[in-house]
Amino acid sequence: MTVHYLDSVTGERAPLDTPKWRGASGAPLLLTDLPGISRDDIDESARGLWRYHRAFPVAVDRPISLGEGCTPMVDREGTLYKLEWFSPTGSFKDRGASVMLSMLREQGVTRVLEDSSGNGGAAIAAYGAAGGMQVEVFAPASTSPAKLVQARAYGAQIHLVEGPREESQYAAIAAAESGGGFYASHAWQPFFLHGTKTLAYEIWEDLGFEAPDAVVVPVGAGTSLLGLAIGFHELLASGAISKLPRLYAAQPLHCSPVDAALRGDSERPVLPTIAEGTAIRTPARVEQIRAALAETRGDSIAVSEDEIVDALGVLARTGLFAEPTSAVAAAGLAKLRAAGVIGPSERVVALLTGSGLKASGGIAEALGL
Repeated sequence: MTVHYLDSVTGERAPLDTPKWRGASGAPLLLTDLPGISRDDIDESARGLWRYHRAFPVAVDRPISLGEGCTPMVDREGTLYKLEWFSPTGSFKDRGASVMLSMLREQGVTRVLEDSSGNGGAAIAAYGAAGGMQVEVFAPASTSPAKLVQARAYGAQIHLVEGPREESQYAAIAAAESGGGFYASHAWQPFFLHGTKTLAYEIWEDLGFEAPDAVVVPVGAGTSLLGLAIGFHELLASGAISKLPRLYAAQPLHCSPVDAALRGDSERPVLPTIAEGTAIRTPARVEQIRAALAETRGDSIAVSEDEIVDALGVLARTGLFAEPTSAVAAAGLAKLRAAGVIGPSERVVALLTGSGLKASGGIAEALGL
């Protein structure tokens, strides 16, 4: 079947042969639906996420891969935690970076621009380096230098931008529009979501080719949640599962635009949060996130800073050293269970998106270590 870019606002379609990242409406693009794959379509000669390459929208002869995918899933007192920090750069964003940059390189892109102050920039820088592509990362001037060391080490050119987080995005877009490279934003480019959708395929395979009852995900830009929604939708379409798992978006109360939108709380303040990876006050795909939650009969949950810190400690005492962003999912799950939204007998996966090693200083302060 022929796959197209899809403008999520107007419904306008465009062919994939010309790289794009937004539609004529100004909204981030999606792709038209793919049919999904079945168990027999998995390429068992590949160990990582490229084992699902038959589910991808563009054929890639030479994938840019560092061994991403096939991350462990561990059981802690009935909760299944998907440990995405086993990814090569330490976060789930390697999934999207591998697939997106592989496909863009296949289309002739050699120089990419990204705006990020953390895991996204590190992943794009790493996979750009592995694929022989030039990478420029735009980050807030207030970003801790330690957070940019990883991207710098991979050889990315770093541009520090004064002002709030959004100014980095505007600067990257301006540079792209002036011919400085292709804007390969993890939050905007739809190929990135077709990398993160492998989370759904992998969870399905991890569970003996069955879907869980629910998945709890920390949400900032929403790329992991949207990837899960796409992947499980494809598995349903292919007949590999019989129903969609409920998806829950967990956010810190201090920066919870998705939860605020669902609750009709337009006056909810935005404050600093220990979960920096979710601190995005205006996600580009907020309407798509809301649609995914509705389609899967899921919901959002906001958690306090104290609840995040408590979850960090609980995870650590079971051997799981997660970054605070990941602990948002654990805190959200605890709150959903306490409210009876998720039952004690349900099979639930919580996504731990990044390693605590990336935020050890903040964790030490939070836990009084």
